[in-house]
Amino acid sequence: MKGVPMKEAAPESCVSEIGQTAGEIWQRLSNNGTSTVAKLVKEVGQSRDTVMQALGWPAREEKIEIVEKGRSRIVTLR
Repeated sequence: MKGVPMKEAAPESCVSEIGQTAGEIWQRLSNNGTSTVAKLVKEVGQSRDTVMQALGWPAREEKIEIVEKGRSRIVTLR
């Protein structure tokens, strides 16, 4: 019986892209204030998955706040 293979780590270029996107989102929020996730996806030109991963980084460090309002998610710097 074969075991389940271990999940491979994300390629360095992927991690770098997420980090760069997190930085760009931070700059946009710092310069423009609160935004929706949908607006950030359009503005940074990355996939929704990349933007969500990039938001998870500062959210985990409690540097941003993400609040659901209706069908939208509102992102604000703390």
